[in-house]
Amino acid sequence: MNILTVHHYLIFFAASFTVALILTPLVRKLALASGQVAVPKDDRWHQKKTALLGGISIFASMLTVWILAAGFTDWPTYGRPYLPMVLCFVAMFALGLADDVFDMDPQNKLAGQIVITSILVFFGFRLGWTDSKTVNLFLTIIWIVGITNAFNLLDNMDGLSAGIAFIAGAFLFLTLYLNPDSVTLAGPVLLMCSAYLGAILGFLVYNFNPASIFMGDAGSLFIGFVLACLTVIGSPSQALGGGSSLHLLSVIAIPILILFIPILDTGFVSIMRKLFRRRISEGGRDHSSHRMVAIGFSEKKAVLVLYAFAMVSGLIALAINHFSMGTSLVVIVLYLLFVLFFWVYLARVKVYPEESILSDESSGVLTPILVEITYRRRLFEVLLDLVLISVAYYAAYLLRFEGVVGGNFSFFLRSLPIMIACQILSFYVMGVYRGVWESTGVRDLIGYMKAITAGSVMPMLILLFIYRFQSFSRAVFVIYWVLMLILVSMSRLSFRLLDEGIRKGNRKGTPTLIYGAGVGGQLAVREIETNSDLGLLLVGFIDDNPRIHNRKIQGYPVLGGQGDLEKIIERYNIRKIIVSFREKGAEKRKEIKALCQKMGAEIDVGQMKLIIT
Repeated sequence: MNILTVHHYLIFFAASFTVALILTPLVRKLALASGQVAVPKDDRWHQKKTALLGGISIFASMLTVWILAAGFTDWPTYGRPYLPMVLCFVAMFALGLADDVFDMDPQNKLAGQIVITSILVFFGFRLGWTDSKTVNLFLTIIWIVGITNAFNLLDNMDGLSAGIAFIAGAFLFLTLYLNPDSVTLAGPVLLMCSAYLGAILGFLVYNFNPASIFMGDAGSLFIGFVLACLTVIGSPSQALGGGSSLHLLSVIAIPILILFIPILDTGFVSIMRKLFRRRISEGGRDHSSHRMVAIGFSEKKAVLVLYAFAMVSGLIALAINHFSMGTSLVVIVLYLLFVLFFWVYLARVKVYPEESILSDESSGVLTPILVEITYRRRLFEVLLDLVLISVAYYAAYLLRFEGVVGGNFSFFLRSLPIMIACQILSFYVMGVYRGVWESTGVRDLIGYMKAITAGSVMPMLILLFIYRFQSFSRAVFVIYWVLMLILVSMSRLSFRLLDEGIRKGNRKGTPTLIYGAGVGGQLAVREIETNSDLGLLLVGFIDDNPRIHNRKIQGYPVLGGQGDLEKIIERYNIRKIIVSFREKGAEKRKEIKALCQKMGAEIDVGQMKLIIT
């Protein structure tokens, strides 16, 4: 058997990349000449006719390089045992190509995928997640068919599906290369993965925004199926780990994290379409990427954000083999909480004309229950805090004992119920659950601090009374207090932080200046930021108080005073000035308007008024 080194894999990658780079433009010409183009539709994202059949270049590049690489290295080891799987690759590609050309019904396409996957499983390619062969068989079919369709659904914006496939494949390669002993077939999987990555990247050069060619179903089904199969044969078996918890975590969590974004987007779209009484198989502009564009991201930025999530997921998968069980769980839970808040924020974006079943009082007894578990309801907050308390408390133990809880784990388990009960009770009594997340401010943060302090002190007193605090570390409670304050504050501020971060990152509108940086000016800032119908882009303030010049208020600079107005207007192309004075505002507005006319500048001068009747 020939042992392959990283140089071999780099050669295979480069060869596949080069073939795809040359072949893709040729396929594009073929598609345009034969009329195989994607025509803009109401339920599709692209706005111009674009060549299809890009999957041909991915398929041909990968298979050609794989055959040559396996043949020239060690065919009995790297080639012959995987011929059944490669033939299934061909069948899945053919199924996708038939869908591109003949527009197959979804149920027929799904039936074909199940048949191909069942054949693959028959030849012995299956997951080893459990000790039951029967369970593993069904899990394998569900996994492969699910991931295949996930990439098919993810192919909804330029470069998204191919880019996520490349990132996932790259982390699968790194995971196996850095831990070759975890899988008996690491070498053959790495060879195939190298050819796969090169083909994907070569195609992505032409598919990234603005795309000149799409992969079509032939490509999306193929790349999803191949990646799913590679995770199947590239995942360690549960039987090899002796049943240890850490090994079980790596067996299941690593492939899920590597493919987390397509799994997440598919689940998200499926749930949202069910809530709005839509078929899961129908097209639509309701994917995660589309919702990001709806809240102000550019198409390219939306894709890059999903790339970033995929990379973070991959890094966590890569780190699991180097972390302890406890550290791995804490990191995964914190990441999932961040993902939860971001995708709940995306779920609030209105993309359907219909009302959700959650707002339909006639939809049955299930509706009140579902409504209660949305982020607006207290049940969700209590369940969230239950998780945050457990994570913060265990993380405090990890930090106190430098990542090795060891014998102190029994003390953690013994005191955790007391900590949960005291902290939840403290939150309830001190009004934490009466707040509204979207309006969280400094006063709320002070309230959180008091409630967390009370929730930290009470368990200490109880443990002192019951156990005389023997074998319990006071430092753990101090660390817990800090971590809990951070987690609770970030969770409650999550929607405001996302709102403000997205608005400031996607600033568009008429360049606007606020005259007066006092309370009135700050109210004007809030209105401009939250009311997109105004169409204003805030540049900064001017104020007559020289002590605050060149300072920042709510993130916006105080650019100078009235004497600097002409210079500021020219430099920042100001088109609107809002006078925020509460006293003599009308006089100041007339003065500024006359000054602008004297300058010859066409400036719309307005006045902010707060009216309470």
